Amino acid sequence: MTETNDHPTLPGFTRHRPFALILLVTGMVGWVASGILVLERLALYEDAEHVTTCDLNALVSCGKVMGTWQSELFGFPNPLIGIVAFAVVITTAMAMLSGARFADWYWGGLQAGVTVGLLFIIWLWYQALFVIHILCLYCMVVCAMMIPLFILLTVRNLAHGLFPASPAVVRFASQWAGTLIAVVYVAVAASVFLSFYSDFTSL
Repeated sequence: MTETNDHPTLPGFTRHRPFALILLVTGMVGWVASGILVLERLALYEDAEHVTTCDLNALVSCGKVMGTWQSELFGFPNPLIGIVAFAVVITTAMAMLSGARFADWYWGGLQAGVTVGLLFIIWLWYQALFVIHILCLYCMVVCAMMIPLFILLTVRNLAHGLFPASPAVVRFASQWAGTLIAVVYVAVAASVFLSFYSDFTSL
């Protein structure tokens, strides 16, 4: 089934133009953050003594994170994945704003890609907090964009019938999507506090 005109009962943010703007904002912010990380990584390749723009202290340092094997899990800098992935999100948004409508298979593929991306981000977040024990500021920006992108895309696909769900489930998901995003953000902040509790208390 191909996406058609929005039904008036669809939640506001799941409609064509509002959702295109959501994709555009999350995609642009995530792409810029990924791009900065790539530039900083290239600068470190050229000069091992380079101080990255987010080397704030011993706990927040992109440069130190980039020196770990986790930052190049597939043999190249992880942010290169972000540049490509967020470019797809931005392209989708721009096409939608130009009037394009996508088939269900496309939305299913986007959902799969964003889901895999979120799982990768979760793994990287765990590594940063509990293994490396250093935060990367721009990585946190990417994480902050992936959370609403995943949740709102999932709700959008539920509302458009891509996944089987009752009207009650769709209504609940739509009404509480913003709250769920806020709860996840609080959980992320709590994980930082838990991991760095001894560092905070020793200040």
